[in-house]
Amino acid sequence: MGLSGGVDSSVSAALLKDAGYDVTGVFIKAWHPDFLPCTWQDEKRDAMRVCAALDIPFMLCDAEEAYKKDVVDYMIAEYKKGRTPNPDVMCNKYVKFGVFFDFAMAHGADFVATGHYAQTDATAQIPGRSLEISSDTEKDQTYFLWTLSSEQIAKTLFPIGHLQKSKVRKLAEKYGLHTFEKKDSQGLCFMGKVDLKEFLAHYIDTKKGKVLDDKGTVVGTHDGAVFYTIGERHGFTIDSDIKTAKDTPYYIVSKDLKKNTIIVSHSKPEENDDFGTRTVKLEECNFTREILIGETYAARLRYRQDYQECRFTGLTRNKNGSIEATVEFADLQQAVPGQSVVIYDRDLCIGGGIVQ
Repeated sequence: MGLSGGVDSSVSAALLKDAGYDVTGVFIKAWHPDFLPCTWQDEKRDAMRVCAALDIPFMLCDAEEAYKKDVVDYMIAEYKKGRTPNPDVMCNKYVKFGVFFDFAMAHGADFVATGHYAQTDATAQIPGRSLEISSDTEKDQTYFLWTLSSEQIAKTLFPIGHLQKSKVRKLAEKYGLHTFEKKDSQGLCFMGKVDLKEFLAHYIDTKKGKVLDDKGTVVGTHDGAVFYTIGERHGFTIDSDIKTAKDTPYYIVSKDLKKNTIIVSHSKPEENDDFGTRTVKLEECNFTREILIGETYAARLRYRQDYQECRFTGLTRNKNGSIEATVEFADLQQAVPGQSVVIYDRDLCIGGGIVQ
């Protein structure tokens, strides 16, 4: 059981023990920058307290190297290219279901378990299995788990995936776990609430640039084009003589790294024919079921987005084994290079890919 020191994983461990499993709690140690407050020792202590309360063994899994290389270094490299990566997806792929998964199997585990809000019946062992969305649709985390293989899914348990968050907290109190009042972790995976621009500024040299409207007029300034994401509406400054109290928000609809400029509009990219798109090309795809060309699927291009109707018009396996796909959407979309597009067949998450 991957124990983070939070309420979700601690209740997951308690439920597994109640169900008759032989549970071992494992705290995953990730890399942490020296310029941010270090909290992992506190989280580890909380995980150890949970193990003591449940009378289960405690172990430490060192994932520092993988976290630094495959999550942090990847994230910095992507921003330098002008893309917007999803570090939580990479954290699940390379750390929780990479290093930790392999660690568990090497120590004789039959299954790994985490406190994610997702569902699967690991005992079914059905080839080509997929994840099912959580009963708590507001907390559902399948968007971040699309890289899992069928083999990994068959050996994974999500003990709280069928529960509402409010019920999880009540169970933590019932089991006498001190985490029942602990706040949910937010922000970057394993690092918590960090100012992303401030974090990236330690690794990327930038300079202020111009903000242009969709007609090419200079309307403000920004701190460096690499920091910004398509669709974002905060973090840049609009000149006071242009902005009025009646103005609707400005949204970033495009950016130019060479010129160090960002373009903003009062309409969102997906509401603007000049900046939205219906055709999205994906790379590094992973699917747990056969994708049928022309069949209707649902997709999310960002976490908690409403399902978007789509169809696959192309699917290619490269010589290196990686899969690329072309997806056509019924409506205009805000497709952000580097972000994940996750594919659903009704309540099943069947995979996804990264926007090229």
